[in-house]
Amino acid sequence: MTKPAGGANVPPASSASGAPEVIAVVGATATGKSAISIGIAEHLIARGTPAEIINGDAMQFYRGMDIGSAKLPIADRRGIVHHLLDTLDVSQDATVAQFQDQARAAIDGIHARGGRAIVVGGSGLYLRALLDKFEFPPTDPEVRAKFETRAAVEGPGVLYRELLAVDPEAASKIQPQNAKRIARALEVIEITGEKFSSSLPVKEYAIPAVQVGLRVPYDVLDERIDARVDQMWADGLVDEVRRLEEQGIRGAITARRAVGYAETLSHLEGELTERQAIDLIAQHTRRLARKQHRWFGPDDRVNWVDGPVDPDDVPRAVGDAIRAAGL
Repeated sequence: MTKPAGGANVPPASSASGAPEVIAVVGATATGKSAISIGIAEHLIARGTPAEIINGDAMQFYRGMDIGSAKLPIADRRGIVHHLLDTLDVSQDATVAQFQDQARAAIDGIHARGGRAIVVGGSGLYLRALLDKFEFPPTDPEVRAKFETRAAVEGPGVLYRELLAVDPEAASKIQPQNAKRIARALEVIEITGEKFSSSLPVKEYAIPAVQVGLRVPYDVLDERIDARVDQMWADGLVDEVRRLEEQGIRGAITARRAVGYAETLSHLEGELTERQAIDLIAQHTRRLARKQHRWFGPDDRVNWVDGPVDPDDVPRAVGDAIRAAGL
């Protein structure tokens, strides 16, 4: 698509329903999603279409979790409006249902202003719940509390084996240590009598969208992750976690388990040396990156492009992403 002569405004690309397509920039951590989303937004704005970015990274919802979540500093957002950053205290629980409501409302607002929404993040379930048809199953606080208490007392491994026996498909999509999601799956099974996997999102857009996925070779990604973790430590991750301790992160359900924060808390408790904590954060981040790629990889709706291998490669990657999005 070429720019019209005279710099005339370009209307947002629309789906058959008439709604502008949401642009989703997805992929593993450290693949350059933030830089690419900024580049896409600036491209749209230069062509006369307002563009705003919606955060889809669950850990960046939390106020004060800046360094460890690689949250883009305000100065680096280059004046682009960002939504759903710093919306929760660390003591609050991030939920997919809440994100779905808030993100869809943000999209409606952007469309009402004549703009284009760009969603960026690597939290796969959150992105699927936003873009795809996903109705949330019922909940029962007493049943949920029962399973969460058992997980705390018996360990999540016991409950995971129970889930594996009754719903292996759901179990295959949940980490064995994720007590929160295991408890939720068993809660739904007990309440409904149906498998939790039957309530997972289907690959059918509820919101017109185009997805652009960023991929970077694992050897490059691993080196980048190691350097990023070293920089986070040098930038003051330990002091950031100390401040978050005062705000209740140790008693939090979700925030205290985040990669980077869980290991730093262990370091502050004396369980890990500084070097051990840094190495463990890098190891867990590499594992997370592979998990995220496995989540998005099988989705044939994702248009994959090579992410930037270094800062000088960002313009090339932005151009590839713009073409992949059909802009």
